[in-house]
Amino acid sequence: MSELPAPGDLERRLEELLREARRAGRLPELVPALERALGEATPVPLAPEAGEFPGRFGMIGASPAMERVFDLIERVAPSDVPVLVLGETGTGKELVARALHQGSRRRGKLFLAENCAALPATLLESELFGHKKGSFTGAIADRPGHFVAADGGTLFLDEVGDMPLEMQVKLLRVLEQGEVRPVGSNKTVKVDVRLVAATNKDLALMAAKKGFREDLYYRLNVVKIELPPLREREGDLPHLLRYLVAKFAAESKRRIEFDAQAQSALCAYPWPGNVRQLENELRRAVALSRGRIGLEDLSQELQGTR
Repeated sequence: MSELPAPGDLERRLEELLREARRAGRLPELVPALERALGEATPVPLAPEAGEFPGRFGMIGASPAMERVFDLIERVAPSDVPVLVLGETGTGKELVARALHQGSRRRGKLFLAENCAALPATLLESELFGHKKGSFTGAIADRPGHFVAADGGTLFLDEVGDMPLEMQVKLLRVLEQGEVRPVGSNKTVKVDVRLVAATNKDLALMAAKKGFREDLYYRLNVVKIELPPLREREGDLPHLLRYLVAKFAAESKRRIEFDAQAQSALCAYPWPGNVRQLENELRRAVALSRGRIGLEDLSQELQGTR
């Protein structure tokens, strides 16, 4: 296979061709073809590596608030203690749970996640603890449940503050005794699972008002990791903008840039939905842009923020 010409040689050859086309009066008809060829020759951007940007554990950021989170993850990950991750919606609580799993001796075992707010109490009990065939309508086979499936690994319970009180009692029993009893069974199964729970609610206040079991709160809150909202992560937003746009541009096989107005609006916005909202906004902007994200490519609520 022959080597490609050096970039300088290509530029000189292109200049010669343009001069010849100009002398022959054929430059106007060659311009569209040249633009198409240059577009096809533009290399597809590669998805960014997290290591190219400041941060750790697959999370982007270098603010003091995030450095405190990273340090705490590093210190607590090797242990087996339960961890309670607190933070507003969209701050990346599951990323913290996965980082804790990957940094532990359990990394070779299963990591499972369940959203406690997404299921009614009866179905959540079956998902977590399993069930026996025929224990309820639709139970056509035995099901082990997340605790058994994740034995030796990590179970992440998101939105634990929305777990019904009757389920909280059963979860507390599992944490205290290290065993589960499937729905419809009179036998228990020993399990060894590290539990990471997360919520955007004030569990201490809920416990004081009897909306969350106080004994379960203390069981879950052995180590607490508080994720800062994006508005409190000073200096992290420009890094996140560059990383996410590079990521979404690579997915769409395009090269994308910002104009000054769009970047100013993105940096001035308070991001109440945090990183998740930022991701959605940038994914939309990349899809709408013609190679350069302008103010017109942003949602209406951002267009008035500069």
